[in-house]
Amino acid sequence: IFCTEESLVPQTPKLSYGYKKMNVSRSGYRVFSANSTNACTELAKKITERLGVELGRSVVYQESNKETRVDVKESVRGQDIFIIQTIPRDVNTAIMELLVMAYALKTSCAKNIIGVIPYFPYSKQCKMRKRGSIVCKLLTSMLAKAGLTHIITMDLHQKEIQGFFSFPVDNLRASPFLIQYIQEEIPDYRNAIIVAKSPSAAKRAQSYAERLRLGLAVMHGEANHSESDMADGRNSPPLFRSTTGHTGLELPLMMAKEKPPITVVGDVGGRIAIIIDDIIDDVEDFVAAAEILKERGAYKIYIMATHGLLSADAPRLIEESAIDEVVVTNTVPHEVQKLQCPKIKTVDVSMILAEAIRRIHNGESMAYLFRNIAVDD
Repeated sequence: IFCTEESLVPQTPKLSYGYKKMNVSRSGYRVFSANSTNACTELAKKITERLGVELGRSVVYQESNKETRVDVKESVRGQDIFIIQTIPRDVNTAIMELLVMAYALKTSCAKNIIGVIPYFPYSKQCKMRKRGSIVCKLLTSMLAKAGLTHIITMDLHQKEIQGFFSFPVDNLRASPFLIQYIQEEIPDYRNAIIVAKSPSAAKRAQSYAERLRLGLAVMHGEANHSESDMADGRNSPPLFRSTTGHTGLELPLMMAKEKPPITVVGDVGGRIAIIIDDIIDDVEDFVAAAEILKERGAYKIYIMATHGLLSADAPRLIEESAIDEVVVTNTVPHEVQKLQCPKIKTVDVSMILAEAIRRIHNGESMAYLFRNIAVDD
């Protein structure tokens, strides 16, 4: 065997064009919407416009038997995928859309699957009540099983919900946007007072009051009900119940709670009242609170909330109430409600969601988005 000098030099193997292209392609990111309705894709379009990318091509629809089907129309292999899901009135369908899309992307070999869920559904069911269940914990387990590796959300109903997740959660805040609205859109806001609708909302309201250098008032108690609305006792237990066998230990009787009529701790006379909360859904409590504040001398009443669910007859009740304006963010679609009630105003939070997506993809710190944000916000 004769060996030439050239044969001793290692030769670079010739690769096919397709193989070369696969090696040199770098990992990118794509943004998809898990809902095909116009109202729900509006926030996704605003986010992609700020990021300077196109919305990922996918089709989400319901079959004739109401089963959810998702078809992803492009390759996602090795990429960071962000799924934006705004929750409309049909919450359960939106959850299935998110789960099915996440699983479809997982089986398509996406590198990371990040859910952008500005309003996290079932967040009110985060505590055990009687023989119920903690549905919020169940939902977090389902999301992890479907393939999500990260969550971006906004103003969780209880911040302890982050402990339910087995992967990172970024709980962004809407308070800077709402505070900016107060400063720019409410005339003479220096004469305002921040109001907590209940003692449980006092911490959030106090955080707003400290940032705006305003006073704080807290409402306590419950609205008086007419006699026709009161329980007539037919479901009450009998005064005496005979028992047989061993009665066990005799525990001390606990006195039933009895809330007083609504009272306001703080002076709201001749001032603008700004009620702070995280979710506004059924507005009966807000309407009752506004009437009390009017009786106490408040001449304008605003409601600031992150998530405007505004279910059932909420637009009509707001329009007929003493409330002057309801300000919510666009975490939940509410265009129909705005058409029914001109008092409803919207603050856009797509800027912070887009920045969170950019920072997560680039591996940058998220601390900038939480600057000057208190735990109670």
